[in-house]
Amino acid sequence: MDTGKIEIASLSCAFGSRQVLHDITLTLAGRCVTAIIGPSGSGKSTLLRCLNRMTDLVPDARVSGKIILDGTDILRREQDVVQLRQKVGMVFQKPNPFPRSVYDNVAYGPRIRGLRRRRELDRVVEEALRGAALWEEVRDRLHAPALSLSGGQQQRLCIARCLAVRPQVLLMDEPCSALDPAATAKIEDLITGLRRELTVVLVTHNLQQAARVSDHTVFLLDGELVEAGETATIFTRARDPRTDAYVTGRFG
Repeated sequence: MDTGKIEIASLSCAFGSRQVLHDITLTLAGRCVTAIIGPSGSGKSTLLRCLNRMTDLVPDARVSGKIILDGTDILRREQDVVQLRQKVGMVFQKPNPFPRSVYDNVAYGPRIRGLRRRRELDRVVEEALRGAALWEEVRDRLHAPALSLSGGQQQRLCIARCLAVRPQVLLMDEPCSALDPAATAKIEDLITGLRRELTVVLVTHNLQQAARVSDHTVFLLDGELVEAGETATIFTRARDPRTDAYVTGRFG
């Protein structure tokens, strides 16, 4: 089985009377980076939030269709949403570390899952921080407040917090939008490295970023899937003229 593969079938989403996604059918390959692009209001973040049921948190949200993760429909009523969000982690636009120490941020998820032995927690925290390319910068500051880190470090800490529970999928919603170019470069290097371990789905307005880090690209427009394919093809030989117009900057 293709670990981390996501099959989306006839997915629609509405908030009250406002239809945001229209009958999306799409396969996201496992263990690679897929970028979701499109102008503001095209449904990119909503699609991302459907993938770990964060739309459940919106009272008037209605979601239909299927999202199959490794053979299981995550939209089924009996799905354990807490368990799902351990498998499908999420990093947001702005870093959101807990007001705790660096160590306690990363250890939070494993502790919730019952891990109590300090030696094992230490190992998990170090592995997650190394996975987020942050260990060397914070190894002597593990008990410092997470909020004392720079913005870029806080974002990588949030990634480490996700990695600590060993997800299959990592969702990233404009993870570099609040960061400077140097911090953005570190996050992009990290994304590139993570593709070997898990599935990354990245929403970005930065077309250059999508071209640099993704294997596949999905183009949404007005809540509809216009085109999906290998990134090199989408950016140089798009089939749909709307895709070509968007990636070449003629609209959006």
